[in-house]
Amino acid sequence: MTGTWSRLLRSTPFRLALTFGFLFMLAFILSGAIVYEMMSADLAERLDETIKETYSVVAATYAEDDRKELVETVESHSLRSPKKEQLFSLTDPAGNHLAGNFTAAGLPEGFSAFEAVLPGVPPDTEYRAFSGSVGGNTLTVAFSLSETEELETVAMMSFGWATLIITGLAVTGGALLASRVQSRLDGIAATMVDVSHGRLDTRIPLTGKGDDIDIVSSQINAALDRLSGLVEGMKQVSANIAHDLKTPLNRLQMILEGAADRAAQDRDVSDDLADARAEGHQINETFDALLRIAQIEAGARKARFTDVDLGEIQQTMAEIYTDVAEDDGKVLSSTQRNETADRIHGDRELLTQMFANLVENALRHCPPGTTIKLSVTRQSGRILATVADNGPGIPADEREKVFQRLYRLDHSRSTPGSGLGLSLVRAIADLHGASIALDDCEPGLAVVVGFPLATD
Repeated sequence: MTGTWSRLLRSTPFRLALTFGFLFMLAFILSGAIVYEMMSADLAERLDETIKETYSVVAATYAEDDRKELVETVESHSLRSPKKEQLFSLTDPAGNHLAGNFTAAGLPEGFSAFEAVLPGVPPDTEYRAFSGSVGGNTLTVAFSLSETEELETVAMMSFGWATLIITGLAVTGGALLASRVQSRLDGIAATMVDVSHGRLDTRIPLTGKGDDIDIVSSQINAALDRLSGLVEGMKQVSANIAHDLKTPLNRLQMILEGAADRAAQDRDVSDDLADARAEGHQINETFDALLRIAQIEAGARKARFTDVDLGEIQQTMAEIYTDVAEDDGKVLSSTQRNETADRIHGDRELLTQMFANLVENALRHCPPGTTIKLSVTRQSGRILATVADNGPGIPADEREKVFQRLYRLDHSRSTPGSGLGLSLVRAIADLHGASIALDDCEPGLAVVVGFPLATD
């Protein structure tokens, strides 16, 4: 239990709750003190008004050179206050007591306060008095402050209890709120611990409330999804690199060993050296492609972006590869472009490389008699560049995998190729903020790359 409280006190949510609770209580105390002072001042003002009105009523009964009625009025008011909450005093110019339930002595004219020592009155009882001259006589009217003090005491006690209740609610509510928030933060921490131990499939549970913690958790989950995909991709890449490079390296070693044996026998090794150079060239191309993809993914080429016409690039590709396609028994065509230029903001060299890869990929994997079509269209504020064919296509469950580095549909790797062509296409598309999709042409495959329009 002690550990739980210690942990709760160290938690940021609980400290924030206590801070806001303290600020709220401070504001409540300050506002309460102001209200209390205003109430006290108002009660004192009202009491003074009542005393002054009572004094005026009594003084009004005095007739010139006839103080009998004044004396009777003072006595009458005195009898109405047996507990001496109200005091009345009438003295002559010599200070002799004429009427009333006490004798005022030494009180100045106007308002004053004094402590009365009277029979039947608790000691230290304070009174508020008003004294004035009536026909040469001194009339004093005093009211006890006990009722005002009781009201002030009630207000102070109520304020004190309200402060205690609010303090308890603030601490309790802060603890409950902090414990709920802390449990969600603990869920995030536990997830990150699991991830740090290699359990990349762990995700932060969401409450579905859409609050700021849910938003941050969703973003972390998205980052973990990407991290998991990257790690899985790295594993696949590592395995594919081992397979792809092991075979050519083994062949290169066998060629060099054979060349060494023939050289020892004074036989011609020029063919062996040519084969070794070809194998070395293939290995270098694989590494060059991997480095090129890494550079593109790092975004280093964005500084070279200019306005580029996609339709023009596709027409250039069609002109270059038409004869190659005919020699291979295939047909390559490009649709007629619209008069409006299909401009995007990008790197012309990389975009040319992307379309070249897509066309070469279709030429390599489609049988004779296949028709390959290049087109550029506009749809929903984007430019769609398409390379479509009516060849064998790609199985639906393999379409996302072919974008992985060194992934090949030919798992035996008996056909030429490095498995990096479509990985490079994906990297170039991502660099340009473009989407890429593989659609089924029934039969065949359509690679559709959607680019945002260039802004003027």
